[in-house]
Amino acid sequence: MKPVIQVNHLIKRYKKETRNAVNDLSFEVFEGELFAFLGPNGAGKTTTISILTTTLIKTSGEVKIAGFDIERDPTKVRDNIGVIFQKPSLDQNLTAEENIRFHAILYGLYRFNPTFSLMPESYRRRVLELSTILGIENEIFKPIRNFSGGMKRKLEIVRSLMQKPKILFLDEPTSGLDPLSRKNLWDYLQKVRQEEKTTIFLTTHYLEEAENADRVCIVDKGRIVVIGTPKNVKEELIDEYLLINSKKRDLLRHELNDLNVKFEEGEYFKVYLKGKSIQKIINRLTVDLNVLQIHTPSLEDAYLELIEMGEKR
Repeated sequence: MKPVIQVNHLIKRYKKETRNAVNDLSFEVFEGELFAFLGPNGAGKTTTISILTTTLIKTSGEVKIAGFDIERDPTKVRDNIGVIFQKPSLDQNLTAEENIRFHAILYGLYRFNPTFSLMPESYRRRVLELSTILGIENEIFKPIRNFSGGMKRKLEIVRSLMQKPKILFLDEPTSGLDPLSRKNLWDYLQKVRQEEKTTIFLTTHYLEEAENADRVCIVDKGRIVVIGTPKNVKEELIDEYLLINSKKRDLLRHELNDLNVKFEEGEYFKVYLKGKSIQKIINRLTVDLNVLQIHTPSLEDAYLELIEMGEKR
């Protein structure tokens, strides 16, 4: 796979600030990858995305998007990306479809026509397809001034997907969406990735969405803390363990010692796996167990562990 996002020693410091908002970030994102960019509020996520999407000027470093330098070729960068920002950017005086149409015209996707019916059939078909996926097909020709926050979010997603971008930047894309709309959006995005090799750069506070990422990058205080697959990040930060117990606690303790596994004894025995097979441990115990629970860490567990570590530093 070839990198479609290349970030080398990226630094951003705002005027009158004493520390960098983005502090020497370097990473690559590959074609067709779902790359989750995570961190607490103030970690530098939105600043980084703003630089990558050419809406904010960097202090130093090098950034290339789809092979184009963000400062030398910003127009070509924008031609290859779609963006769903955290903050809405809709014209309240237009209908939902008019917001989509003027966006598509500004991006050079279609020539201007004064009404939906005069637009090309490909435009009309795509608007109806995307609005149906997001569940706003019945409101697509209505003024948006009375739309709820969730409805406006859905409209922004439809608008950003119109151009079939090579790289899609999603800054909290499902914030405010109902569960069904979230599911429909992710089903569609996975389909786009498979069929068109679209790269997705995601920030989210719904960490279950990042569980399906190819790689996760967690930043804090403008620096990368860890980067890798969700599995590797979880293994690096959080222990997988068994909780077991028996009426014959002395015998269980003795057998665990014979197995040479690390464990802690409290109300239950907490047995750290450290890569050991659960099946082999259970099979080698002869004592009857009355408690058996497997704790497999989630990405959220690892994320919270990192944030707690950062707060103590």
